[in-house]
Amino acid sequence: MPPARSVALPAPTSSADLRHRPGTRAFRRSNLALFAAGVATFVLLYSTQGLLPVLSDSLNLTPGQASWTASAATLGLALGLLPASALSDRYGRTAVMTASMLTAAALALALPFADSLGPLVALRVLQGAALAGLPATAMAYLAEEIHPSALASAMGLYVAGNSIGGMGGRLVSGWAAAAWGWRWGLTASAALALLAALAFRLLIPAARHFSPAPVDARELGRTVAAHLRNPLLLRLYALGALFMAVFGAVYNTIGYRLIAAPFHLPESVAASIFVVYLVGTASSAGAGRLVARLGRRGTLYVAIGVSAAGLLLSLADSLLCALLGLVLITAGFFAGHATASAAVGRTATHGRAQASALYLIAYYLGNSLGGTLGADAYHATGWPGAAAVGLTAMTLAAGVTLYATVTLRHAARTY
Repeated sequence: MPPARSVALPAPTSSADLRHRPGTRAFRRSNLALFAAGVATFVLLYSTQGLLPVLSDSLNLTPGQASWTASAATLGLALGLLPASALSDRYGRTAVMTASMLTAAALALALPFADSLGPLVALRVLQGAALAGLPATAMAYLAEEIHPSALASAMGLYVAGNSIGGMGGRLVSGWAAAAWGWRWGLTASAALALLAALAFRLLIPAARHFSPAPVDARELGRTVAAHLRNPLLLRLYALGALFMAVFGAVYNTIGYRLIAAPFHLPESVAASIFVVYLVGTASSAGAGRLVARLGRRGTLYVAIGVSAAGLLLSLADSLLCALLGLVLITAGFFAGHATASAAVGRTATHGRAQASALYLIAYYLGNSLGGTLGADAYHATGWPGAAAVGLTAMTLAAGVTLYATVTLRHAARTY
């Protein structure tokens, strides 16, 4: 009788092995879909920021009043982040992202029909809350569906979509508003976002690794409370809010400054200033290298110093100084934000999704507060008032970082 042959059994397949790898059709579709989603979301989120001077002229609004059309959306988004993350755990990442973008696009199509500030602000709050489904869910989708070896590149493309959408929303609405009025500016951004949202829906592969989980409000509350008791996380949340306060104060008012004396730039040219936003792409990428050389707090000091230098330089009545100052402010903001947000993920030992959501809540609340205070200060005292809001925020950020440095040195001496 012949000896029995041994049969080689296939090695067990891990869930990571089944995720989308580079070079596959599903990987390309996932990347393009999330890129389109980032574009759609941030086109809508910042659609009014590029046309604030036009809104002021058309509706007889002060800069502070007009800025509420920008701040209301980020406020709504901040309030919607935790509920959206819980819904995505229950109903699925793809479903929540799709519903988020299509609802926000539908609200965007209603915006041009608003006839006063009140309806505009109310619609923008609802739109921001609807948009919360993407930032609360996209990174979880990528982590579940993309192979770990390609996750960094997939995340990078998603962030690039955010950056291009943020710039595109400001540019498209600003250019269209300068040519045909603010209603057409909002219509143009709504159309662009709707096309991007439809592209997402057509491209996104079905989720294969999502497992629904019941929404446990008590457990969510315990996790959030634990994060809010962590001193390091609280400092990181404060830094995110303070950096974003500078960004909101500056970008909500720079258009007003450029069309006023002494520059008198045309509104279409002033709207083009948002191209400077691309500086943030390089600054965010360079932040990782700075952290490797200087450490997290060293990088934060650099980011704070660069932003403060930009604010001081921008005070000169020179177009070149104003533009160079804006470049430095933008570079410092993105470096600080990239450093603080990355530290949140490393600091949280559990409930990382909720820790990141809390950071984003602080971040967008900082944008709403800084944008409104900066616009009111600009209306009262001109550009020096807006710059003073930014410098105050950077002084507070330096204090938070210095406190962390002193605390850690004291702990090292004690032990």
